[in-house]
Amino acid sequence: MKKLTLAVITFLCCLQIQAQQKKIFNETPEQMEKRLSWWLNDRFGMFIHWGLYSLPARHEWIKNYERITDSAYQKYFDNFNPDLYNPKEWARMAKAAGMKYAVITTKHHEGFCLFDSKFTDYKATNTAIKKDLIKEWVDAFRAEGLKVGFYYSLIDWHHPDFTIDGVHPQRVNDAKEYERLNKGRDMAKYRTYLYNQVKELMTNYGKIDILWTDFSYPGEHGKDHNDWNSIELIKMVRKLQPGIIINDRLDLGEYEDGGDFVTPEQYKVSEWPTRNGKRVHWETCQTFSGSWGYYRDETSWKDNKQLLVLLIESVSKGGNLLLNVGPTSRGLFDTRAQNRLEGMGEWMKVNSRSIYGCTEAPAGIQRPDNTLLTYNPDTKRLYVHLLDYPLQHIELPGLKGKVKYAQLLHDGSEVKMKGTDKGALVLDLPVRKPDVEIPVIELVME
Repeated sequence: MKKLTLAVITFLCCLQIQAQQKKIFNETPEQMEKRLSWWLNDRFGMFIHWGLYSLPARHEWIKNYERITDSAYQKYFDNFNPDLYNPKEWARMAKAAGMKYAVITTKHHEGFCLFDSKFTDYKATNTAIKKDLIKEWVDAFRAEGLKVGFYYSLIDWHHPDFTIDGVHPQRVNDAKEYERLNKGRDMAKYRTYLYNQVKELMTNYGKIDILWTDFSYPGEHGKDHNDWNSIELIKMVRKLQPGIIINDRLDLGEYEDGGDFVTPEQYKVSEWPTRNGKRVHWETCQTFSGSWGYYRDETSWKDNKQLLVLLIESVSKGGNLLLNVGPTSRGLFDTRAQNRLEGMGEWMKVNSRSIYGCTEAPAGIQRPDNTLLTYNPDTKRLYVHLLDYPLQHIELPGLKGKVKYAQLLHDGSEVKMKGTDKGALVLDLPVRKPDVEIPVIELVME
């Protein structure tokens, strides 16, 4: 290959820069940071997956996994009656757990709507409960001072115009069969339906703080931004709700502002996620167990310490945690979920200062073994989370002379400190581990 000329190299670099800077909106980075400021401060939210799949109670993707037809799935619609639904109690539990915002599935992939949409009969108001469940939910969560968000599935396995693809319950192994199966289905009509419903959600429930669209899956027998006409969709949402925060699942990755945050799901990130070498805002969505909807027989539930580590570790890498609850078909959080929320709430009641307003520790501060660090840049306080409680002493490299005061966060009791000849800071701790799941040391920095 011949050597590239300087002019060609310059041209290619310009193209790369233009690609990196491709934008949909005229918002400045400063304006974006202001719009996201509450979310970046709050760090901890509740996800709620609720729908007809709560009746079979064996996974929210049951219609897909078991390849159930619409007619066979109809029994769940006919028997849906969440007579014990009390969103005020849900909101109270979310707040008590230390959560500051919540996102609920207005419609999941099964196509059933919890809200009263004018564009379908497949909705809660046509079941035995005869209520717009979303309206009650919004009112209850707002009353507790929580921000509210809507999840809306781009996918719809019930809609007659949504074309059968590789993740549809009626998917096939023979690629040639898709053309026959989709005869008479029209994605243009489905797009109109999608737009109409999103417009309802963005119009009929007051200020909406977050929109979770889910999800795109480009490729053969998949669906991408063209199927949703994502650019026009996101423009409509931002026009109707100018302050809203939108996730990254519209398949608009080529645009710098095609989503406000990335969404690693069901795994821990190894470091703060980046894009084109630049750190991006992120939120991990996680479940108590393996599924999102209510799963009666699931046994893989995380314990309180695992859940707290998920929260702390997310914040320690500059991210948020959206932790999911799958209510029962009667409208209750089951006892396992309630116990986990109570456990997190006990810890957050005395340790939330190490979460709210916090982020990754400043560069150069070393993390001791078996700890996680968070840092509040406004108060200049460093938080050392003791995942494995040490015996009497813990040494913090390089912090000698950089800390004004140290205390255990849960009770505000002083922790004595001294420096070493090597520049480390040694903290003297009680022999007995404090009666909190994960003790936290608060360091007031110079």
